Amino acid sequence: RLCWDSSRKTPPICYIFCPARAVPTTTAMASLVASIPARSIQLCGRHSVTAVDVLNRGSLRKQFGSADRLRERLRPRAFHRRANAVRAAVAAPLAAGGDSLRATVKSVFAEALTAVLPGEVQLDLNITECSNPKLGDYQCNSAMQIFAELKRKGDTSFSNPRSLAEALVKALPENDNLFASASVAGPGFINVTFAPALLAKQVHQTVRNSADGKAKISQTSDDTFAIQRVVVDFSSPNIAKEMHVGHLRSTIIGETICRALECVGIETIRLNHVGDWGTQFGMLLTHLEDQAEADDFKINDLQGFYKESKVRFDTDDAFKTRSQAAVVKLQAGDTHTVGKWKDICEISRREFEEIYELLDINILERGESFYNSLIPHVLDELVEKNIAVQSDGALCIFQDKEGPPLICRKSDGGFNYASTDLAAMWQRVNDVRADWIIYVTDVGQNKHFEAVFDAAARAGWLNKDDGAPSVRLDHVGFGLVMGEDGKRFRTRSGDTVPLKALLSEAQSRCFESLSSRNSGLDPQQLQDASRIMGLAAVKYADLHNNRLTNYTFSYDRMLDMKGNTAIYLLYTHARISSILARATEQDFASFSVDDVVLSHEKEKALALTILKLPDAVESLVQELLPSRLCDYTYSLCVTF
Repeated sequence: RLCWDSSRKTPPICYIFCPARAVPTTTAMASLVASIPARSIQLCGRHSVTAVDVLNRGSLRKQFGSADRLRERLRPRAFHRRANAVRAAVAAPLAAGGDSLRATVKSVFAEALTAVLPGEVQLDLNITECSNPKLGDYQCNSAMQIFAELKRKGDTSFSNPRSLAEALVKALPENDNLFASASVAGPGFINVTFAPALLAKQVHQTVRNSADGKAKISQTSDDTFAIQRVVVDFSSPNIAKEMHVGHLRSTIIGETICRALECVGIETIRLNHVGDWGTQFGMLLTHLEDQAEADDFKINDLQGFYKESKVRFDTDDAFKTRSQAAVVKLQAGDTHTVGKWKDICEISRREFEEIYELLDINILERGESFYNSLIPHVLDELVEKNIAVQSDGALCIFQDKEGPPLICRKSDGGFNYASTDLAAMWQRVNDVRADWIIYVTDVGQNKHFEAVFDAAARAGWLNKDDGAPSVRLDHVGFGLVMGEDGKRFRTRSGDTVPLKALLSEAQSRCFESLSSRNSGLDPQQLQDASRIMGLAAVKYADLHNNRLTNYTFSYDRMLDMKGNTAIYLLYTHARISSILARATEQDFASFSVDDVVLSHEKEKALALTILKLPDAVESLVQELLPSRLCDYTYSLCVTF
């Protein structure tokens, strides 16, 4: 008998039920499913059950026939008895620590649903946290949807959704130390409360698995299960320009996403797509030659030179001609010109690295120049596939829907951002072998990346030869940073706010605040504490907002000790650290699972909140919303 557990997202599980006398050997079963890309094959002879974790559900369906048809032959009670034997293995990740409570609840309800309605309904169960803790910890609210599906099929087994929900509750496992209670509310909402003993065991295991200070979290979702390598393109400042407040969001959001991906075990490549190529360097190099500046000028000098060169380029035809010639020399590899270009890049790079070190970010620079030699080949391929076509002298890519085309080569033969982005996409898929590529830029570039993604899909770049899922592409857009006046955050003169100055101001304000409190810290300790608090305040103020919306930058608000701020979180962390220090002194550092007794409701609430971390990280990874983790962290502090 073949039966799918359709509720599990990662990996999908198939149960193969065999008569006791006909249970195949492990070798025979391995041979039977040899054509299936299986992650594990486990034979449970005692219970006459074989569980196969597979990556390709379609392959198993094809080999064994219709899973739905076979499932209908199972009697509910018989299936339920056998499923109980497997349920412990399904919920095993919970006991091992580091996996999702929500996924565990979903697995158990999927088993109950199959026991009540074998083969009749295939539905992704909706499991949520209870909004009212008095009702329970988690809620399954799928009874109404399942009842509607049964009614559509003419099945009258249940009179209403509530009676179906009550049947599901009765089918839940008994005496397995998973739930302390399960009840039905309203028209069919099923609320469950975890057993304190299970929470205690899980908390103990979480502590043991986090001895190095890092949580161990497993992937539990379909979308990320087959993903091994991710490229995250973020920060991306321009050479010869200072990083400004606009780069803050891309840098902080991108780094947070990278850490979440690494937390669930995905290889993550951070790429800094800096603007280090193009006509602007012709202007800058020519102006620098005219000024005969020394090689040790500062980045602010480059800022001034850049503005001056732009004015000359727009007003002086002779200068413009010379600048265009400098670009030709640069692209042709002229030794002197390339040397000056490298000097400029190195000076900018040193300035960028100061900020990245301050923000604790390690990112690989791979600028526009890296992809320059690939552009002709990539565009030729798009032309051959009739995706890129000539239009008014330019090479363009038109989408099926209305709108301006993506211009990938200008009418004068020059390349642009689209040229580079297409070449970068090709290289990351074919050379880096990325399974997922994420671009972190402002929402204003959404249409641009939509066109680039469309071109890559039509060109067939995203398809894999081995039949694995195609490469996933995401544009993580974010809103603007606004001033308290409701306008775009700028200096009084109207310029963009330099990121270095912004971070320095936050640290200075923290230093003044700490100095006025007679904290007893020496000057160096004050500086260190101010740096930690100031940077954390800026980061958290950005991350805890929904990235898609604009947010108001306010030093006073982000440095407030009350409310959802980094300062409040750091204060709570200090309290916890103080308690842990005393626990170490009293030899509480090591303890057994029997020492964890959750007798008070607040203890149970704290344990439950701690164990929700995998759900929060998974939500961040799936939705690419760092605010999900901020919400969890704030909730944890409030619960503590």
